[in-house]
Amino acid sequence: MNVTQPIVVAVLALLIVGCQSTPTRDPAFAAVTPPMPPAAPQGNGAIYQAGFEQSWFENNTARRVGDMLTVRLVEQTDGSATNASSVSKSTSTSISNPTLLGMNPTFALQGVNGNGSANLSATLDSSHSFSGNGDQAQSNALTGSISVMVTEVLPNGYLRVQGEKRIGMNAGNEYVRLSGIVRPADIDSGNGINSTQIADATLIYKGDGQVASASVMGWLAKFFISSLMPF
Repeated sequence: MNVTQPIVVAVLALLIVGCQSTPTRDPAFAAVTPPMPPAAPQGNGAIYQAGFEQSWFENNTARRVGDMLTVRLVEQTDGSATNASSVSKSTSTSISNPTLLGMNPTFALQGVNGNGSANLSATLDSSHSFSGNGDQAQSNALTGSISVMVTEVLPNGYLRVQGEKRIGMNAGNEYVRLSGIVRPADIDSGNGINSTQIADATLIYKGDGQVASASVMGWLAKFFISSLMPF
């Protein structure tokens, strides 16, 4: 068997995976199935059966596990940060030639001080300096809508919701994922709520594919701008 054949097979496998454009599901944001109502008792002769009732006089808003809720995405954030630091250190040490028995000792060293002698005096100077600065500005806006499902009714009546929207496109996939806690009083008559009214919200908007990969910095470039770089 030719040695290059396994390499060609591996390259083709990577190309096939890279061309895969089917959006993937995130189990953390998966929809839930509403619980089954209890079985109706047999032979009790009553018209009303618990668990099978239909409401006629209240809004059809989400309130039970498995109910759907429309979230309007109205997110907008602006932030900026500036950081500057400067450190300097200078040290100077001087030791004069000592006096021993009333004399200043010298040593005959050819070519030192121009006269072939040296003494015990010494001078040490050191200087260190560091200067660094950083500037960051970021502005984000996200609009649109996503439908989520109620996954849990908390003891105080609040609703825990989660959902995911997957959009497959030619150059990649787009994902919108949302989870959080909703207060039923904030849900309007159209069974909708703004994303800014969701507590403990997790809102993720990301993509994959060629366009997303082109904007990702390589690992070597990340190393050169990281704190691990010694220079």
